Amino acid sequence: MKIEIDDLSRPAIHALLAEHLRNMHALGPPESVHALDLDALRRPEITFWTAWEGELLLGCGALLELDPRHGEVKAMRTPEAHRRMGAGRALLNQIIDVAGSRGYERLSLETGSVAAFRPAHRLYESAGFTRVGAFGAYREDVNSVFMSLLLPR
Repeated sequence: MKIEIDDLSRPAIHALLAEHLRNMHALGPPESVHALDLDALRRPEITFWTAWEGELLLGCGALLELDPRHGEVKAMRTPEAHRRMGAGRALLNQIIDVAGSRGYERLSLETGSVAAFRPAHRLYESAGFTRVGAFGAYREDVNSVFMSLLLPR
């Protein structure tokens, strides 16, 4: 598996992110969907990675700098057809490593609260994330689970 910084230009990425947005909107009300589209993911404060096995896209994930000490995990997605191959964990480890190398003290995320998100909850918890209240611009929402990981100094 090869993980690389991605410029979001390839059709496979567009398709995966479209799947992601469709799925997020199917699982919750519009005001509770915090997934970013292609344009938002191209902002300079976001680093976006993809995982590949040859020409096969296995997943994506991004790191948003909230401030010089706090990052947010965004756009974590593996295609439904290629789940449980380790791409999600590999991408999350990449994001955690980069956040630490940037000197962030904390890495946070928002994900859904319904049963479909339980595998994501387990992944994040296995990496050391714990549930917290809303952070940054988020507001408490029954459709959201907020998690954070304190990073070693």
